[in-house]
Amino acid sequence: MTRGFYIGRFQPYHDGHHHMVERIAGEVDELVLGIGSADDSHTRHNPFTAGERIMMITKALEDADLVIYPVPIEDLDRNAVWVSHVRSMSPAFDVAYSNNPLVVQLFSEAGVEVRQSPMFEREKLEGTEIRERMIDDEGWEELVPSAVVDIVDEIDGIERLQRVSDTDGAADDRPHRSNTADPE
Repeated sequence: MTRGFYIGRFQPYHDGHHHMVERIAGEVDELVLGIGSADDSHTRHNPFTAGERIMMITKALEDADLVIYPVPIEDLDRNAVWVSHVRSMSPAFDVAYSNNPLVVQLFSEAGVEVRQSPMFEREKLEGTEIRERMIDDEGWEELVPSAVVDIVDEIDGIERLQRVSDTDGAADDRPHRSNTADPE
C-alpha cells in the first residue's frame, strides 16, 4: 500500500486541486491532504476555516475511489523543521506531491520522495484569482467542484469574503503571517 501527501491552503478547494487529486489517485492507495495555514481564517488571503475547507474537500471527493485523510496543518515560521512538523500532524506517508519549489526542497532535504506534475489551467485555477472573482461574485462557480459551491453558499462565504476584503482606509497593523512552504 502506498500513501501520498499533498498540501495546499485550499482557499477554496478548486478544480486545479481536484485535477491534481485525480492524478495522484492513479499512483497511491491513500492520500493525506494537508490543510495548510489551518490556524488562519476570516482574511482576504485565508477566508475559510480549516473545518470549512475539510468540508469542501470531503464533499468534493466523496465519490473518489481513494481513501482521503484531510489533516489540518498549522503554520510554522521555521522552514528547517517544517517537514517534522507536517509529519507530527499527519499519518505516515511514502511520497509527497508538490510543485512549490520550497516544499519540494524541504521534503527532498528530509529524504522524502517528491513527485511533481504540470499545473492544470494555472492561469485561471489559482486561489487568488478565484477569491477575487468571489469578491466580485462573478464567474467563480465554474472553477470549483459543485460541492464547494454548495458549502460556500451554506456558510455565506461570499458575504464573508466581501466583508473581510473591505477596508476603512486604515493600515492593517497586524503582522502578515504566511508560511512560505504552504502553496496556494
